[in-house]
Amino acid sequence: MKTSLILACAGKGERAGFNKNKLLLTKNGKTYIEIALNKFIESTLIDEYIVTVSAQDYNIVKSFLPNFVKIVIGGETRTQTIKNALEEVTGDIVLIHDGARPFVSNTLIQNCIDTAVKFGSAIPTLPSTDSVCNVNNINIVNYLNRNEIYSIQTPQGFNTEEIKKAYSLVNEEVFTDDGSVYLKYITKPITYPGDVKNVKLTFKEDFISAIRYGTGFDCHKLVENRKLILGGVEIPHDKGLLGHSDADVLVHAIMDGILSALSLRDIGYHFPDTEIKYKGANSIELLKEVLRMAKEKRYKVFNLSATIMAEKPKLLNFIPLIQNNLAKVLGIEESFVGITATTLEGLGFVGREEGICANAVVSLIEE
Repeated sequence: MKTSLILACAGKGERAGFNKNKLLLTKNGKTYIEIALNKFIESTLIDEYIVTVSAQDYNIVKSFLPNFVKIVIGGETRTQTIKNALEEVTGDIVLIHDGARPFVSNTLIQNCIDTAVKFGSAIPTLPSTDSVCNVNNINIVNYLNRNEIYSIQTPQGFNTEEIKKAYSLVNEEVFTDDGSVYLKYITKPITYPGDVKNVKLTFKEDFISAIRYGTGFDCHKLVENRKLILGGVEIPHDKGLLGHSDADVLVHAIMDGILSALSLRDIGYHFPDTEIKYKGANSIELLKEVLRMAKEKRYKVFNLSATIMAEKPKLLNFIPLIQNNLAKVLGIEESFVGITATTLEGLGFVGREEGICANAVVSLIEE
């Protein structure tokens, strides 16, 4: 028995807010189209591969797909796209899968095929874990029985002749999935267990595939005849911090937090005080260099929480300036930059006004 696959990748990804097809974004050097397709190739359960794309993406997708994959130009709707693709299907069983579900498992593929072979249709479903209701405008009309509500996934499998017949009867109607076409024109489709990991990438947030956390700490001695710089902001004081660079302890802690999150050693390793070029360096410029390193690793900062430990000067009125400055440098909203200041109640190195310390917790997301 021959099994075909239709991988639907002709969408525009408008809900994700990107300026191109979201499935052309990459993870570890592979587009999401390739990631999804490779799941099926690696299963060794498919005999024929068909990928649908928009006309504008055709040349791009053709450049990286294997030669054995048929490429079909999609229509204005998903329904028309699948209808076009079915004309190329020669298998006895056809699986139809959304390219926006790139985490499909081998078990799911196998269960889809087995169910479709046995019953003629196969729709993966998951029971609802939320209460659900009908809403009219802003009013709840009624609650539905949660025990009878299921969410639907792909791949959906069908006897090829039956699903082709179903789609041949479709005129201008638009369906959200293939099981609904089968239900209207053939018969009630059969379900099989879905997979909670088989998520669909719909919004920009769905493409945050990895998060890393790092912590950083720095301390510098207070001396006369030095400027006091914290977070790139000059603070009026009779003393400043001693260091090879401008000794901005806050920025140094942030830099170490970023480097730590990415296992890239520390600032002393990358910007040693034995290098004359870093003498008196602006720490904000060094931070920009660390951000460049993070970008090379395909990561960017999305949240910062830091504490400055200083007996004097009082920093209350300078915190908003520091937050604003750091948000601009990091390329994030101020609401994602949390800066606090505290004294040590006269205790220790900081309490005796001999120095200032800072620690930082940095969160990074994979782009």
